[in-house]
Amino acid sequence: MSAGPPDFAGIVVQHNVAEFRFEAMVEGSLAVADYEAAGDVVVFTHTFVPPDLRGRGIAEKLVRAALEWARTENRRVVPACSYVAAFIRRNPDFQSLGQ
Repeated sequence: MSAGPPDFAGIVVQHNVAEFRFEAMVEGSLAVADYEAAGDVVVFTHTFVPPDLRGRGIAEKLVRAALEWARTENRRVVPACSYVAAFIRRNPDFQSLGQ
């Protein structure tokens, strides 16, 4: 009987303010969602999950945390990262952040 993929529900996403990114350490590798902030605008520039960790929902967890932060901070979101743009398109509850 195979164990199947690991359960990543316990992944902890940290907001690294000094590095302007949301990050999660998973199996010794760092996954990140980078941003730039100016005034009330936050530009999400890049999302990266190491190849061996992809397909496990890690990017979604990072981006969801980042967008929830932007909402809490009343910031307008510019999704320069294609993953963030696609995530917002697929999740209507975050679409108002770009307006």
